[in-house]
Amino acid sequence: MAYNYLLSDTRDNGICILTISAPKTLNALNSAVLKELDTFIGSLDSAVKVLIITGDGPKSFVAGADISQMSTLSAKEALEFSKLGAGVFRKIETLNIPVIAAINGYALGGGCELALSCDIRIASDNAVFGQPEVKLGIIPGFSGTYRLSKIVGQGFAKEIIYSGKNIRSDEALRIGLVNHVVSIDELMPTVLALAETIVANAPIALKNAKKSINEGFDLDSEGAIALESKLFSDCFNTADQKNGMAAFLEKRKAVFENK
Repeated sequence: MAYNYLLSDTRDNGICILTISAPKTLNALNSAVLKELDTFIGSLDSAVKVLIITGDGPKSFVAGADISQMSTLSAKEALEFSKLGAGVFRKIETLNIPVIAAINGYALGGGCELALSCDIRIASDNAVFGQPEVKLGIIPGFSGTYRLSKIVGQGFAKEIIYSGKNIRSDEALRIGLVNHVVSIDELMPTVLALAETIVANAPIALKNAKKSINEGFDLDSEGAIALESKLFSDCFNTADQKNGMAAFLEKRKAVFENK
């Protein structure tokens, strides 16, 4: 399928770089962009083992949702817009492969929420984060209140959302919003190096690890531990587990086949 707002590059090693490309609006999210993103995520090739999401250009990851579109929405239309964005980001969060956000500039509003839906966030030193919705008379609508609280804690989340103030990458790193901060020139090499490390591991094990972390987080301790034990034991039904352990014992590098 041809996309108007997305660029993708899938490498032979299973790493896919998805670039949101609407540079005239600093990659802002309107319904058209979100629908393309929804289609792309829903039809992601099974050969992809790690997904990297970034923005087009040196200034912006995603500057936010498209205010020119939102300004005329009725409450009913706003609900549908919120459900669209939240649904797409939920698909990203629950993809059975690791997803890394390469945050190359502004990540405001919906852009911050998109980054929050990814498993790992690596930012350039010029990145700026924020949930400025209260300055517009609204609140985050793509699950920002939920995910930001989970990732940085309620105190920091409330401060960011209530104040509507932006924070720079060093502050984002301090509060745990991002994993690493690097120069803009080093952003993609750093992200790709991490993706290459991840993609060398067993795909089914990665899928089960992600499922255990994501689903276990909202369970009580007994439920989370039981889930991990089940997913751990499921790995022993795979050829990758047998190959991986044999390779370790034989002091050779394992080659995983995702089965």
